[in-house]
Amino acid sequence: MLTTATIDSALRLALDEDAPWGDITGETFIPATASARAELRAREDGVLAGIEVFARAFTLIDPSVTVDLAAADGDAFSAGRLLATVSGPARAVLRAERIALNFCQRMSGIATQTRAYVDATAGRARVVDTRKTTPGLRAFEKHAVVAGGGHNHRFGLSDAVMAKDNHLAVLAGEGRSIADAIREARARLPHTTTIEVEVDRLDQIPAVLDGGADIIMLDNFTIDQLREGVDLIAGRAIVEASGNVTLDTIPQIASTGVDVISSGALTHSVRAIDLGLDLVVEH
Repeated sequence: MLTTATIDSALRLALDEDAPWGDITGETFIPATASARAELRAREDGVLAGIEVFARAFTLIDPSVTVDLAAADGDAFSAGRLLATVSGPARAVLRAERIALNFCQRMSGIATQTRAYVDATAGRARVVDTRKTTPGLRAFEKHAVVAGGGHNHRFGLSDAVMAKDNHLAVLAGEGRSIADAIREARARLPHTTTIEVEVDRLDQIPAVLDGGADIIMLDNFTIDQLREGVDLIAGRAIVEASGNVTLDTIPQIASTGVDVISSGALTHSVRAIDLGLDLVVEH
């Protein structure tokens, strides 16, 4: 998902945004012949994601910069741990610094948040992300979810059929049966394409099962309603819980027997992890 082409494209846009006409500070204050060595260290505990993106930001500016990685995506770290060392022309190191950190800090924030959610389920359900991502950065953020031990939901609208509340509202307005709509969709789709339907009431489940949905999302159900929904579905479809998923609620949600728990909070409101890139002054 996170390809070299995707990384380079996003980094070039970010680097051009930051220095569209060059880095006037570096070009006026720093001698062209100066070199620098800097260490990326954690300033708090977390889970790493985006370290390869971090490294690529520097080599895009100047291929002569070397980045020695001391940790990999998915590694848990404590405050003070060395994560990477950057060496090369000082102007290049300073120009790429902020962009490299922005990506790695945000991705590590997502990985750290995801790890906490995964741990809170105690292995009883799969934790997945949503499409509530930063425009243009979805591949980076979904990569970070995986680094944190979570899983990806569909990448976008082209991946799978997912009929949500507004889709069902349109069908109802047209006088269409959801069961018939599922069957008609199945007849038109490749056999490899899954069909997921979101419901917000227990009484919607029988028609969705009758239509043959592969996955049923129970949206904003109470804990008791989730248990009832799991019992009603009885293994005839994958059961996904969504809505009101927090670190406080996810243990209870996982205990209801659902197969999957999806949460937009993994990506849409995460706090960046504090990482620092400090120059090593050698006397």
